[in-house]
Parts: sequence; C-alpha cells; structure tokens
Amino acid sequence: MARVVMFVYNDVRNDARVLREAATLAGAGHRVTVIGRPRDIRATSGDREEREGFDIVRVPLPSSWRVWWTWIRWPWRMRDWAIRRTRANLGSPVGWLKIAGIWLALLASIPWAMLRLPFYLASRGRPAPPGGSTADWLVRWHFVIKGWASRAAAAAPAADVYHGHDLSGLPAATEAQARNGGQVVYDSHEIFLESGSNVHRPAWVRRRLAGEEAGWVRRCAALVTVNQPLAEELGRRYRPARTVVVHNAPARWDPPAERPDLIRAAAGIPAGEPIALYHGGFSLHRGLEELAAAILAPGLERVHAVYLGYGGQRAMLDRMAADPVHGGRLHVIDAVAPEELLPWVASADVGVMAIQASTLNHRLSTPNKLFEGLAAGLPVVVSDFPAMRGIVLDDPDGPLGAVCRPDDPADVARAIRSILELPPAAYEDLRRRCLRAAHERWSWETESARLVALYEDLVP
Repeated sequence: MARVVMFVYNDVRNDARVLREAATLAGAGHRVTVIGRPRDIRATSGDREEREGFDIVRVPLPSSWRVWWTWIRWPWRMRDWAIRRTRANLGSPVGWLKIAGIWLALLASIPWAMLRLPFYLASRGRPAPPGGSTADWLVRWHFVIKGWASRAAAAAPAADVYHGHDLSGLPAATEAQARNGGQVVYDSHEIFLESGSNVHRPAWVRRRLAGEEAGWVRRCAALVTVNQPLAEELGRRYRPARTVVVHNAPARWDPPAERPDLIRAAAGIPAGEPIALYHGGFSLHRGLEELAAAILAPGLERVHAVYLGYGGQRAMLDRMAADPVHGGRLHVIDAVAPEELLPWVASADVGVMAIQASTLNHRLSTPNKLFEGLAAGLPVVVSDFPAMRGIVLDDPDGPLGAVCRPDDPADVARAIRSILELPPAAYEDLRRRCLRAAHERWSWETESARLVALYEDLVP
C-alpha cells in the first residue's frame, strides 16, 4: 500500500477526473489524501471532508498579498481597509498604537495616490485583457497559486507519491517531495501555457513559466495526461521520464429501459421536441454562441438548445435565453454532481461540443463531455479536430455522431440535422453503438487500469 497525496487548485467538488483517480487508487489499496482549496477564495480557514476511501483537505489561499497589491494599484482604496483595521484594534493600548501606525501609513501614501490616479483614470476606458493585466497575472501566479502551494505542501502528510494535478498543483507536489522525500507524478490535464488567458501573455512571461515547468517535470517520476496528442506535445516540450495516457472517460453505465427525461422536466420542454445539449463549463471559445445560432437555422425550428453547467459565461447565456429571437428554445440549467450527470446527458437527443480552434489545447482536446456523451448513449457533434474526429468517425462500430466546422453555425446546424433527421430505427441503432463503444473502449474501467499499473511500478 502506498501513501498518496494529490494536489489540485480547486475545491475538488466537481473535478470528475481528480475524484475518479483518488477513488481508483483508494480502491487499489492505497491511502489517498486530496488537498485542494475552499470554494470561497477569501476564506481564512479550510476544512476536511471524508469521501468513500479517501480524504479531502481544503487549505485556504494566502491573503496578505492583497493589502500591498491594493496599495500599489489602487492606494485610494486603502481607506476602507484602514477603517476595518481600526475597528478591529479598538479596546487596548497596543491596538491604539496599531491604529496610529495604520493612519500614519495612509497619510504617507497620499503622494503615491496622487501620482497613480492619472494613470488609473487614463486606463478606465480600455477593456481589460482576458485574465487581467500581466502584472495582475504574475502576482496571482507567484503569491496566490505558488503561495497556496507552499501552504498545501506544509499541510500534506508524509507520502510515497505526491501527485500534482495541472501546473497549478505541481509546485505543491514538488515542494512536498522536497520536504518529505518520495516521488512526484505530474497529471497534466492540458497544456497550461496554451490555456485560457495564458496564451495571450508576453513571450518573456511564457518562457519564464515554461522554464519553471520544465524544471519541475525533470523531478517527476512520470507524467499522466488525457490523450495521445497531448502526450506527444508535452513529451516534445519537456521529455518526461515516463508518460501514461488516461482518458477522462466515466465508468460504464447501463441506462434504464426507458430513457430518462430529466432535462425536459427541469426546463419545461414539451414532449417530442428535440434537445441539443451542451454540458460542462460555461467558458469562452467552447461553442456556446455557435450552438445558440445553430438552432435558428432552417430545419431546426423545433430544436431546443440546453446548457447544463456552470462558469463565467452564465450571465451571457441567461441573456440569450431571455432574448425573444430564440423563441424560448434556449435553456440554462445549473450543474449537477458528477455522479448524477449521465442520466441528465442521456435525456438529450444530441450532444454538441463545437469547441473553437482558439488555442492549441482546444485543437488537441478530447473533452470530458465527449466521453460522457458516449457513456450515456448520446450521439455527438464535435469539432473537426484530429483527436475528436478519430474517436467519433473512426470507431470500429462506425460513426458515433458527426463532425463540424465549429466556427460556422450553419455547419454546426448541418451536423445536428444529420443526426436528428435519421429514421427512428437508425437513430436508436446509433445510440446503441455509442453505448457499446463506451462499454468496450472508452470507460474508466479501461483507462484507470493504466493509472493503477503506474502506481504498482512506482511503489511495488
């Protein structure tokens, strides 16, 4: 039995991959602890949760950086901080000394505020870059993510393997290994430098972070990632000692004899109206707008677009749902727990993931929702990118859906029609093929065997 500590920079409640890996290793006889962070990033205390077979420990983020960074960026906002600190220190002679120091410091910052204010006012009309300015991004990386990593490493028990999820979890794993010994596994769910706003950072910032990542990878016994294209790209960049591919497929699921109808009940969709489902994170470049535009195309007048999930684009989706142009055929539903997801997915008629070619990560991706769709027996429409195309069109059982040009709503609509216009017998056969492919090739039972074998090699 090995002692395993996983680190992940989220609250661990909805991270299906982390939860599945932890449960799998616990089921294989290992003692597993997952260290994450609270959902509220301003929380000052953590908590502990017991899951079946493993523990989750949430370590709060550091907060001291906020004061000095606010003073540098927005010194005029320090007044509210000074008032709060004054109230907190009332009632003792030592407190009065602290109060005097606080207000003297605030008075001393007036010249800096007068110098800083014109630059702030001049920048107010400009749209903020994705993810904030590079200065904000660097502060968050060094003082929030890496600061949390130090706290998480200090909270970690001694272990045989420290398993860092994504680049935001890897610093904690390597620091814990430096403190306690053991081995490090890097679980790269994507190429961090090619994700989100990281793509748009200056070249010198990306080079610096790539250098840090390369140094940490050299200390790893193995790299785990989510598909072969990503394994090849990460291997080219960092030359890890060993690479293991574990796709993000859910466990085998047998649908009930009568297909679930949870989505229609939750969204008030009339019986018989087709449902095109997007589920997962509401993020930029995931094809959210393209699906909404696709259901307005000729031939899809009865199709309802349903968004099941959570994320930063929720407000935009709510606005589109309220827009009369969609005729009440666009619905937004809150995310459900990972263990409850597949019956909801099976309630749809086609799964749509028109992921945009905005980053290398997207072009190489095989998203969780693809495997979840197959596991639920749901035909899928995916972007015509090599990895997804290979799974959907080149399956031994024949096509499991259709591919589309994701930036063209008309082509997304064509792909949706190609599934929904099938004769009933052909459509039901397609659903059965999707389910069979999931059972025989794309299940967690198949994928997790490689993770278990890796740990047997690392800790015999």
